[in-house]
Amino acid sequence: MAQVMKRGPVSGTAVKEERKSSPFLIEFYRSAVAKKWIMALTGIMLMGFVFFHMVGNLKMYLGTTADGVYHLDEYGEFLRNLLVPILPRTVTLWLLRLGLIGAFALHIHAAYSLTIINRKARPVTYQAKRDYVAANFASRTMRYTGVIFALFLAWHLADFTWGFFNKGFVRGEVYRNVGASLSYLPVALIYIAGNLALGIHLFHGAWSLFQSLGLNNPRFNKWRRLFATGFAVVVVAGNLSFVFAWLFGILDKAV
Repeated sequence: MAQVMKRGPVSGTAVKEERKSSPFLIEFYRSAVAKKWIMALTGIMLMGFVFFHMVGNLKMYLGTTADGVYHLDEYGEFLRNLLVPILPRTVTLWLLRLGLIGAFALHIHAAYSLTIINRKARPVTYQAKRDYVAANFASRTMRYTGVIFALFLAWHLADFTWGFFNKGFVRGEVYRNVGASLSYLPVALIYIAGNLALGIHLFHGAWSLFQSLGLNNPRFNKWRRLFATGFAVVVVAGNLSFVFAWLFGILDKAV
């Protein structure tokens, strides 16, 4: 049983109140240390996803196979058939998606909870100039870039997975759907903005995850920064290359 201090109704003296203890994992998750670990571990999962998602999409530059099938469509079909016939078609893909959704939800909840904890610990915001010198742009805008990317992700799913915003959407024809979407300037601008927000978020996330895991050391700060910068640049440059390739007609529409 946990003890909670409350003020007495008359005298104002502190009164001990018993609170039923939750299971260990829930109690542990309530701590700031656990939330930092959750943010770091889910961040690693999400970083792995965005990197391999970008690498897989590079197949759109390979054109078609000898059978006239776009390599990107072939890759999409491969993902839908993972572990077939051990599991039915698309089941493995959906299990991976659910895992990513869970990681994303935990990442957001941990970030929100840490913000609340920090505000309660320091209710008055420091206004000293040195605070802004110590914190870089990426760290100060972390919550905003996270929200922007979350909104962009919802658009991305509605555009390419469900086809709500993709004119003439054809399920399974990934190459055609990507071309139909990114060739349209307003949509291309949305993808540019979303990926720039992702890049800023990735930079600070890749930098700070070492600290969250207790692996920070001033001697390694240079390498941490190089890793964070390199990872963010590679992912964003790869994703934006698709946008510009379609926007400027480098890739041919399959319509």
